[in-house]
Amino acid sequence: MLTTWRGIGVAERIAEAAARERETERALVDGAFAEYGSEPERLAAVWAAKHRKWRRVSLLMDASGRDAYEPERDVQGCEWARERDERRQGVLSGHAAQLVRRQDEQDELRAELWLSAGSGRLIRAAAAWAGLRPVEVLAQLAERVVVGGDGTVSVPPLSPSR
Repeated sequence: MLTTWRGIGVAERIAEAAARERETERALVDGAFAEYGSEPERLAAVWAAKHRKWRRVSLLMDASGRDAYEPERDVQGCEWARERDERRQGVLSGHAAQLVRRQDEQDELRAELWLSAGSGRLIRAAAAWAGLRPVEVLAQLAERVVVGGDGTVSVPPLSPSR
């Protein structure tokens, strides 16, 4: 599908962006946006960027002699759009990875465990034999826990290792 912008539409967009840019700049200078924190600066930057974009499109149309803007023929615009998409995908991928890490953290179990003297001696002996700390032996045991259909819990034979 070919998307085009006729010359008159581009001129209107340039005029709108210029007016909005002036309004936001004036409001920033007058302090009219003070209660909104840093958002007005972002808004002003967005309108300034849109103004530059539509002026560039107008110049591109004038240089090509076309009365319509065809984004598919705008090499620089296509490159910028590709870069924007890559940045967006990077942000989305980072966000997804962060959600997975959070879920993993929520699924982790941290516990303080008190064992009887006999059980404690057995765990310490197994740890010494494997060159591990007792907590590492307990973690390996926990990783191999099997829960049966009837709710029974068991651990298959295990030789603790690094």
